[in-house]
Amino acid sequence: MKSIEAGCLDIHYHEIGPETGDPVILLHGFPYDVRAYDEVAETLADRGYRCFVPYLRGYGPTRFLSPDRMRSGQQAAIGADLLAFMDALGIERALLGGYDWGGRAACIVAALWPERVRGLVSCGQGYNIQDIANAWQPAPAEEEARYWYIYYFQTRRGQEALIRNRAELCHHIWSIWSPSWEFGAKTWEATAPSFDNPDFVDIVLHSYRHRLGDVPGDPAYDEIEARLAKQPKITVPSVVLLGGDDGVDPPTEDDPCREMFTGAYARHILQGVGHNLPQEAPEAFAAAIEALADAT
Repeated sequence: MKSIEAGCLDIHYHEIGPETGDPVILLHGFPYDVRAYDEVAETLADRGYRCFVPYLRGYGPTRFLSPDRMRSGQQAAIGADLLAFMDALGIERALLGGYDWGGRAACIVAALWPERVRGLVSCGQGYNIQDIANAWQPAPAEEEARYWYIYYFQTRRGQEALIRNRAELCHHIWSIWSPSWEFGAKTWEATAPSFDNPDFVDIVLHSYRHRLGDVPGDPAYDEIEARLAKQPKITVPSVVLLGGDDGVDPPTEDDPCREMFTGAYARHILQGVGHNLPQEAPEAFAAAIEALADAT
């Protein structure tokens, strides 16, 4: 475990692989942590890559430097955190891989600062930048039902559930988002303590409330949010991986995000895999990183 001051955070992270290796940054989502990348990072390190796996804001030992800083979970904040992390470590250009919140951070940096990104592996929807201005528009009923947790977190009842029952709630989310993943107690118990971060509840609530446009963001990120509102396209070489059994973002045969990627692009659906793709299919995730490295 290492830590570094980056932007408004003291970011804790794992680093593995030779110092001279090509840098790869791997980013987890909600409700997961760095353990999602244990096998991916070990595989890539064995193949000569230098992997960095940070705890996002609100997770594990990562902490804010000031008690007065807004505990924002908005998309611009996690994107800015990733850029600050790269700057603090002196990483000029890296391969980025992420899913869920981490995939969003990776997509943001790839879209807004493409000169810093050698290639992108993004899971789930692929293009993970939120269109907050249009978030009020309803989706098909089946899709809305899968987003029950977003609406739950808008309420006082959902807030209390995160405070009192977060382990049970997050465990349930794991089970329904990855219905074919038979994770055991050991796997769960390795990650669950990361949700005891004192900022976890505030950041999760703000993230899901801000993305619907119901609460303001941190003014420090207004400029980035304005750029994201234009739905910038991703120009860097990209691979999109989707779990065929993803319980929250099930893939479709057509590719609704294809037009948002203008560089070299590939999309793969992995059958028997759910939402937590790097932990469920580590070899496929590592192979996608390597394919980008070979192509660039």
